[in-house]
Amino acid sequence: MKKKFMPLLAAVLSIGLATGCGTNNAGTGTTQPPAQTGTPTETTTTDSNKQIDVLKVSFVPSKDPDQIITTTEPLKELLKNQLAKQGYTVGSVTIDVGTTYEAVGEALSAGTTDVGLIPGGTYVLYDDGAEVILTSTRKALSNDSDNPKDWNDNKPTTGLDNEQASYYRSLFIAGPSQKGQELAAKVNNGEALTWEDLNSARWAVMSTSSSAGYIYPTLWLRENYGKGLTDLAQVTQSDSYGSSFARLAAEQVDVLVAFADARRDNEEKWMSEFGGKASIWEQTNVIGVTQPIYNDTVSVSKNSPVMSDDLKKALQEAFIAIAETDEGKEVIAIYSHEGYKVAQPADYDGERQAQELIRSMK
Repeated sequence: MKKKFMPLLAAVLSIGLATGCGTNNAGTGTTQPPAQTGTPTETTTTDSNKQIDVLKVSFVPSKDPDQIITTTEPLKELLKNQLAKQGYTVGSVTIDVGTTYEAVGEALSAGTTDVGLIPGGTYVLYDDGAEVILTSTRKALSNDSDNPKDWNDNKPTTGLDNEQASYYRSLFIAGPSQKGQELAAKVNNGEALTWEDLNSARWAVMSTSSSAGYIYPTLWLRENYGKGLTDLAQVTQSDSYGSSFARLAAEQVDVLVAFADARRDNEEKWMSEFGGKASIWEQTNVIGVTQPIYNDTVSVSKNSPVMSDDLKKALQEAFIAIAETDEGKEVIAIYSHEGYKVAQPADYDGERQAQELIRSMK
């Protein structure tokens, strides 16, 4: 059943790792896709003798594969050294880049790779053979409430240098138009918005494969009103979040949906390029907040011959420690990761709902 929807889901998976995702390059030179056939390495680990001949790590092709291979080369020794501190002797660590996101998921399921750095959507699609152990983190925001009024009472949103977040949210942002201000006033007065309120507004959304710009806002609308973005009377699809904010500033639309908090990225352009008449924080308000959208994962194969509960724990500690070193930070920056936190499968239930939504849209 899962494979039936792979072509459609591939578009969603490509938005996960790093901001430069989008192409599924095959790679050249030292870059090889994860092996999907043949017999997995027969090495096993025991409590008394933690010997691993080869530990295989795979990355998805969210950037040029050769760039990924070059940037992540130091990870080989970093992993060996960190695992050694936990009693593991690793002969070598190999790193490859899959030809597609699905290729890495299939390799994890087959047990022909041991560890995969993959988006949440890829993990969920292949969670019959892959197990999430870590979620990547990025700088947390000063606002994280699911109550839109809290975002408005605590403007502007800022980044927190001393706190990491393993997820982000999607925001419904109302602009300076009469309708936008009318919706914001109701929210800030503690009044619930009706479907009629939302349906009377003009909306800017992203493509149907965008988590923050389409999928999670649709899930929020369905949960609260039993309807989705396609049920709204006036919807414009933007080619970028910048285009959405330009339309909002020009009062061509009343509401947009974007990742939290995209206003930070468009703060300077709001007045200088988009024609805003005051700061973006004065002229915009949040009128809806979605459930958390969890970041990329470090997942392991359930069918790897070297994997054990003890090794999973060791890998968790190893990646967390690596992310705290200067050399490690440079490696994981290729995917815009800043650190890692221990993950649970339930963290990605939102992704599972998203896939159900995608199936219903087919």
